Formats: sequence, structure tokens, C-alpha cells
Amino acid sequence: MQPIPIEDPNDPRVAAYRDIRERDLVGREGRFVAEGEVVLRMLAASSRFGTESVLVDGKRLEKLRPILEAFPADTPVYVAGQAVIDAVAGFHLHRGILAIGVRGPEPDARALLAGLQGPQVVLALFGISNHDNMGGLFRNAAAFGAGAVLLDPHCCDPLYRKAIRVSVGHALTMPFARLGEGEDPLALLAEAGFEPLALTPAGATPLAKLRPPPRAAVLLGTEGQGLPPEVIARCTPVAIPMAEGVDSLNVAVTAGIVLHHLRFGG
Repeated sequence: MQPIPIEDPNDPRVAAYRDIRERDLVGREGRFVAEGEVVLRMLAASSRFGTESVLVDGKRLEKLRPILEAFPADTPVYVAGQAVIDAVAGFHLHRGILAIGVRGPEPDARALLAGLQGPQVVLALFGISNHDNMGGLFRNAAAFGAGAVLLDPHCCDPLYRKAIRVSVGHALTMPFARLGEGEDPLALLAEAGFEPLALTPAGATPLAKLRPPPRAAVLLGTEGQGLPPEVIARCTPVAIPMAEGVDSLNVAVTAGIVLHHLRFGG
């Protein structure tokens, strides 16, 4: 690793890092931003995602050297002062650690499910639009040993910078696939031998009484609207009992409770 000093925020070599927040909103043409030490370590270890370059605060270079040396030798590592990094990013970046990841081909949902052998739990997400929730869902999926995450076409991007950060990097390690428009997720799950469990406050089966099936798919919808009724009608509807006057939980919290029950509480 040969660090490359950057002294000018307008240096074209760091153009991919410029105005991060604004460019996050319009996409990055097959790339994504990784932020922070933990996420950088996971990106270095990833077999699915490549790395275009790294930009770090020079004061952090020696501490990060073991991680940086895990990247391919030809990965540019740019080093700058905090003021330069802030000027490039467009805001104060107190972590001082960024990388540009490369997405690569999207996996096929059918092939992903077919590759999961034996007892498994997967998450199937419908219309999740909040990046904090998406990151929390991926973190919980990893924590409780889910085999994969399926996203419907209306879910937000798990590789959005904030979603990756909230997931503590697990958006880079958890296998996931996005369904195409018109693709039937329940048919795919049935084909792979997964029993669909729809989480809904009106669920007929309390979670504590649910006997975990060998291959379970946990279906979760966006907060407020929840799962579409036509989806619930094709599943086993499951509810988490709550205190009187409370009718719902944060979707990531719901996922954590259900995944724990399926993996360890049955």
C-alpha cells in the first residue's frame, strides 16, 4: 500500500467523494459509499463487492494500515487532512474514513433461495422506504443467522451510505436479492420450500405459540401501511402481542423479535 496524498479538495482523483449527501440522493452509477472503520473492514473482506478507492484522514492511517493492506494492492488509498476531507464530502465527516465500493451484478432471487440448504430463515421485505430501518433489518438478519434478505421492487437501497452504516456493515455481508417487477415472491419462496409468515398486528397466531418451521420466510411491510392484504392472505399471519393501547412496533425491532424466536425460542 502506497498512500497518495491529497491536498486540494478539487483534485479530480477524489471526485467520486464530492458532495456525498446530494449525490446519495441521485445514485452513483453502480458504486456506493462506505463510511467508518467497521464498514471499511467488512468491505475489505467482501467477496461480492469491489473497491474503487479509499479516502482517509492522515491521522488515522497507521491505525487503519492492517485493514488497508487487506485490499488488493492496486486499490488507491488517498490520504488527506480533516479539512480537505470535509471540503470534499460537503460536511464534517468526524470518522474521516470513506471508500467507494463497486456493486457488481445483482444476484437472482430464485438462485439465491435455491442455494440455501437445510433449515433456514430468510427475510422478505415489502416497501421498506426508510434507510435506518433497512440498516437495522440487515443488522438483525445477520445477528440471528438469517440466510438471505429478499427485497421487493419498492424497497429502498440497502447500499445507501446510511443504511450500510446503520447495519454496521452487514449490508455488505448478508446475501440479498431484489425481485423484479411482476415477480411473485411467494411463488419463489414456495418453490424453495419456505413457509411464509406474515407479520401483522391482526395476525391470528401469537408469535409465542408459533412452532418454527424448518424453512421460514419472515415477511415484513413498511411501517404504517404494513403488508399488502393480498400478501397476508397467502401466508400464516403472525402477531406479536403488545401492551394495551399500542398496536405496532418499529419494523426492525419486529424483525429482531421474530428472528430470535425462530432461531432460539421455538
